[in-house]
Amino acid sequence: MSDLISIIVANYNYWIYITLMMIGLYAMIAKNNLVKKIVGMNIFQTAIILFYVSIGVKKGATIPILQHGHGHGAHTVVHAVDYVNPLPHVLMLTAIVVGVATLGVALALAIRVYDRYNTLEEDELLAQIREK
Repeated sequence: MSDLISIIVANYNYWIYITLMMIGLYAMIAKNNLVKKIVGMNIFQTAIILFYVSIGVKKGATIPILQHGHGHGAHTVVHAVDYVNPLPHVLMLTAIVVGVATLGVALALAIRVYDRYNTLEEDELLAQIREK
């Protein structure tokens, strides 16, 4: 039992990501309000971004910038193990920009839906669409 607890405590960040993902997934599936679904999508996306950023981190590693310029130890061997992988961080910067754009478009569409149907509840929207 103590082994299980130590594993859970050692990987607490993954449990946080899973919890955030499940909150976002629940909001997207179970809620009827379009704004709540959009917020759930944003929470889900944030959890995925946090997960990928945490993958790129290594204990005891440094940023991937060489300390020596040309001419001063330029022939020394560079060990990739000593450096943090910058690729997940760079890709997640792109994902953040795409996420903000997606959130903006989704909220703009929600405003247009509200202007047309005077509601953001999914059940009421479907009923009004079926009547036409």
